[in-house]
Amino acid sequence: MTLLLIAAGAAVGAPARFLTDLVLAHYAGRRLPWGTLAVNVVASGLAVFLAFAVADPRLTALLATGLCGALSTYSTFSYETLWLVEEGRWRDAALNVAANLVGGAAAGLVGFALARLLA
Repeated sequence: MTLLLIAAGAAVGAPARFLTDLVLAHYAGRRLPWGTLAVNVVASGLAVFLAFAVADPRLTALLATGLCGALSTYSTFSYETLWLVEEGRWRDAALNVAANLVGGAAAGLVGFALARLLA
């Protein structure tokens, strides 16, 4: 049952990641991988919030593991960072790494704080 819940969450998270990237690329351009940054930050905050706010392990499997796991993407983040390096855009690559790490950690702290507020 848990595996099915994770798969159901991932079935929503993966297309949401793809669509977010398309929309942000359209409006913000492709100079930096804005879509990947956005989904990684949102998924980080949401996963931490859910980990501390949701007591039901089935909901955690569905939302934190399935949805947030498929929404966020370390592999695409790595690929896009290496692509920036290959293009000789070292500063943009470093900015991408810093934004993903700091943004994800900051969103996690916000998620934790919101969960504690609601508890």
